[in-house]
This record gives sequence, C-alpha cells and structure tokens, in this order.
Amino acid sequence: MSNTAWENLVKKQLKTEDIYPVLTKENLEGIVVKPFYDKVQYPLVNLPKVEENTHLVARYHESLEEDVFAFLLDENVENLLEKTIFVDNIDLAGHISPKEEDQYFSLIDVFEEKETVINDQLVKELLAKQFKRNICVDISLHQNAGAAIYQQLGIALAKTKELVEVYGEGILNKLIFRIAIGGNYFFEMAKLRAFKLVFNQLSKEYELDEIPYIFAETSLRNKAVSDHENNLIRSTLELASAMIGGADAVFSNNYLVGKTAEISEEISFKQQIVLAYESIINVFEDASNGSYLVEDLTHQIAEKAWLYFVEIEEDGGYLALMKQKIIQKQIYQHAVEEQKWVEEGKIKLIGVNLYPKLEVKKSIKDLYSEKEIKKVRWAEMFES
Repeated sequence: MSNTAWENLVKKQLKTEDIYPVLTKENLEGIVVKPFYDKVQYPLVNLPKVEENTHLVARYHESLEEDVFAFLLDENVENLLEKTIFVDNIDLAGHISPKEEDQYFSLIDVFEEKETVINDQLVKELLAKQFKRNICVDISLHQNAGAAIYQQLGIALAKTKELVEVYGEGILNKLIFRIAIGGNYFFEMAKLRAFKLVFNQLSKEYELDEIPYIFAETSLRNKAVSDHENNLIRSTLELASAMIGGADAVFSNNYLVGKTAEISEEISFKQQIVLAYESIINVFEDASNGSYLVEDLTHQIAEKAWLYFVEIEEDGGYLALMKQKIIQKQIYQHAVEEQKWVEEGKIKLIGVNLYPKLEVKKSIKDLYSEKEIKKVRWAEMFES
C-alpha cells in the first residue's frame, strides 16, 4: 500500500483532511514517532521471556491462598507449598531457606543507593540460597523518581556491569530486574522489549546469550491520593503494557495511595486476573512482535539506552557517578521537565491537573532535589 493510500485511509478513519496535528505528538524521550507507519524499518525476531506464562503476583493474604500461585511476601508464611514466592523484605530474605523444589525470588535491591555501594554481605548471603533468581537489580525507584525510559534501561545495564565486575559473569542468570511501568502505553511495551535487546547484547560481551528476568510493577508516579477510580484505570493499562511487552511477572501496587486495605489489595490483584483471563495476553511470548509502531519504538529506545550505558561506563561507572551526584542530576533534569509538562497540562491527569486547586499548589523546588533520587508523584504538586 502506498503512502498516499495509507494517508487517505487515516483521513477517512479520523474524519479530517489534516491528520498531522492530530497524530503528531511531542515526547520527552527524544523518540521520533511518525503519524502513521507502513513498514517496519528494523524487523526484530521474537523476543523471548524466561517464564512460559507471566506470573500474576498478589500480596499475600490468607483468603487468596487457594487460588493464587504467585505471592509477594514481606513477612514469613509457613507451608506455602507449590507456590512461586517473591520476597520483598531484607530480613525475610536472610532467614528463608527454600528447598530445591520451591520457587523463590529475591526482590531486595543489593545496591544501597544513598551510600552508593553494593551490599556485599547481602549479595553473598543471597547467592548461597536456593533461590531461582537471587539478586535483584531495582530500577523501579528511577522510574518513580522521573527518569527517562532510556535512563532507566541504561542504569539497569550499568548496575548489572558493576555486579559482573565484582562477582563474575555467572551472576547474569541469577538476576531479576524490578521495573516500574508508567502510563505511556506503547512506549512502556517497547521499554521491556528494548531491555531484552540491550541486556542480551551486554551478555554477549561475556560470550553468553542471556535473557533478563523481568518483574514489572505498576508505577506510583501517575497516581493521585483522591483519584482512586482513575488510578485503577491507569494501573490496568500499565499491567497490559507489561504483559504485552513480555514481563515474566507482574504486580499491581495498591491503587489507594498512601493507605491500604485487604479489599483494595485484592481488587488490585484482580486487575491482572481480568486482563489474563479475558485476553490471555500473559501467555504470549512477544505479543507486540510485528507491530510497526512498537518495533520502531523498541529499536529507538534500545539504541538510546545503550548509548547512555556506554556514556556511564566511559565516565567511570554507575557507583562512581552516583558518588559525584551526576546520575541524580541527570534524572532530576528529566523529572523536572516532565513535571513542568504536568503543570502546563501537556501531560493530562484527569481529576488532578486539568482543574487544579491552585491555592495548594507546590513548586517544583518543593518536590525535587538534584542531589537525591526519590519517588515523586506528579499529583503531589496539586495535593494539600
């Protein structure tokens, strides 16, 4: 089909002759998005995941024990037989001794970001355990702090390289990556796919052919304290992005911001059930493979992430740049620009910034620090 034919088809569907203002949108990632696509410039092979089916992960509650097969634990629970367990408590991770048939994964970040060191004792303790994946590389903090997508992935690679330099390339198949999924639907699908590409590329530097294990969770960045229903819609889209993008496990953070209740945690988990059972997107290995848009985004994000990783390495590595406050400043600069877009309404948060309470509005300086990577929700600017 020619470009003219594609153009005419899009005009007909949008019922306008001037399609470009409608379809051309700016983004802060520096990614080129075409108004429409008629081919894939860089076709990709099917990008595999580690798990055959995506694990649907619930925070543990006794009422869910019979029906749920993957739990996130932050306290000890006895006799969880034939379950997949993601441990989210450093003390619990230290005390649990799984048997060989158990499926245990550690979600404890071994990097101490504020001290800018790797917790060597913790790494050694975890590596000695019979976990399916022992060492977590957590970049969920970076997404929730406002890092660009390419920054998140570049940092994941840089943290991986630091671990390999200390513990050897054998650690690569013991890693689990904890990644927060934001609200930019197709970009976030492409983020996970791009990470598979760049991680595999890094593993080839060590003459290996590894696939990253991805634990994807919903973002806190676009959630609001008093906007529960919209939080649910946003996190449902994020879960869909993660499943379609090929995550090995997905977890939905509580849609009630700043508080919790057993029923709200159960509803958050059941978002995953609806998506999985209604659409079966959790069983596909690479559901977005062949999508012209997603393939193009995947290639661009992978290229930018790899360049950022190389830049970090050439300047001394992740921990060295953290000590110098350079990584923090780079994330701060992107986060502030993003927050300005929220403030100006370019990024729309229904129920938050379209009709904001100006009398309680906070300044960007009140929310962010260029010396610290910390979680900041967009809506905090408008919340009392």
